[in-house]
Amino acid sequence: MRHNNNQTNRLIMWLVMASDFVLLNAILLVYMRYFEELQVSNRQFFIVNNIALLISEWKFHARIHERFATAGEVLRRLMLLTGVQALLAYAMMRHVMYWMSTGELVLIIGTVFFVLLLISRLISRNIIKLVRRMGLNSRSVTMVGDDAELQKIRDLLINDPTTGYRIGKVWKADELREAIKKGEQVEFGDELYVCLSRKERDTIRLLSRECDRQVTQFFYVPVSVESIGLKFQREYINDIEVFTTHESPLQNPMNKMVKRCMDIALSIVFLIPTAIIFPFVYVIIKIQSPGPLFFRQERTGLDGKNFKMVKFRSMHVNKDADKIQATKDDPRKYPFGNFMRKANIDELPQFWNVLMGNMSIVGPRPHMLAHTEMYSELIDKYMVRHFVKPGITGWAQVTGFRGETKELWQMEGRVQRDIWYIENWTVWLDIRIIWLTFKTFFVHDKNAY
Repeated sequence: MRHNNNQTNRLIMWLVMASDFVLLNAILLVYMRYFEELQVSNRQFFIVNNIALLISEWKFHARIHERFATAGEVLRRLMLLTGVQALLAYAMMRHVMYWMSTGELVLIIGTVFFVLLLISRLISRNIIKLVRRMGLNSRSVTMVGDDAELQKIRDLLINDPTTGYRIGKVWKADELREAIKKGEQVEFGDELYVCLSRKERDTIRLLSRECDRQVTQFFYVPVSVESIGLKFQREYINDIEVFTTHESPLQNPMNKMVKRCMDIALSIVFLIPTAIIFPFVYVIIKIQSPGPLFFRQERTGLDGKNFKMVKFRSMHVNKDADKIQATKDDPRKYPFGNFMRKANIDELPQFWNVLMGNMSIVGPRPHMLAHTEMYSELIDKYMVRHFVKPGITGWAQVTGFRGETKELWQMEGRVQRDIWYIENWTVWLDIRIIWLTFKTFFVHDKNAY
């Protein structure tokens, strides 16, 4: 069986790369046509930029053709692509045209290139999704087994038609084994997912060999009773292999330092506008609600230790502040306080917590002590979220789990996302979360109240 979709995906990748060169050269031609005379130095600038892009594309080419490529991954690679291209272009220009000042020019062209590429990626991504929704550039899948874990895989592949998966026949192991042994022509398609007990290793090996013969990608899915349900990371004690749970990339000292440097830099940036609006906030709060400007509350932080979190006070002074969450029509809120909560202005003083090292800009949201005590008894792995510093914003907050938790499942979902963040942290994930949070200043989050 021929697997044309692989060639199609490679064609998409090459077309996107070619369009990147077209776009860059269009920008350079506009520059040389309207802003500078065409001199030898301009030709050198033209060549250098193309060489820089060629090197950058080799390492950071677009992956929008990949079926489960996230928007965050597309943005991350785009930033690396344009950033590396600009740095390489500048370094080479300084070498071959040392008499010219090219830094500002490289920055301008790099910025324009990034913006236009971002638009191009969005358009290309949507076109690919539309093509796959129409049934083109699809990938055929065969499944073996009837376990619940296999059903989860099936649902994941077919629930989003833009990924382009088509599910073929679902075989029972004994039927497929007999068909192969009899020499029947059984086509697996592009991918085969096998969910059988490890006791049936002979059948699994048989299917793996048949996949090799048909040039089909083989996937083994453990059956539910054999799946431990934990995410393990490999470690070594001397030469003995062991596995641990909940290992965070932030246990790496270098990652920890990078995140701390980001926190310090960004908290200083955000404390400047906080200081500017401080007098106005002070006056309005004093007019609408007697009491202190700041609301300070004990919250649970890193390693389960408590710290004082600070916010602009958005509610009237009340005895329930340490026990009851804010609700949609909470009578404790005064008008300006309600506005601050919706616009996230009340959170700005927490950048002081970040600067002092009690918090990070991105991380699991710190909960009041009463909730820590309650939910740690009700939710398995609840305390795992305290393996890292709490954040002003977090993955749970930008994926629909912000605000009041009326039902236990809401807090369970929040904890689940917090643990996912801890186990999958990257600088780019933090940047994505900050961007999604920043958007709420302009697009109101219905759960913010």
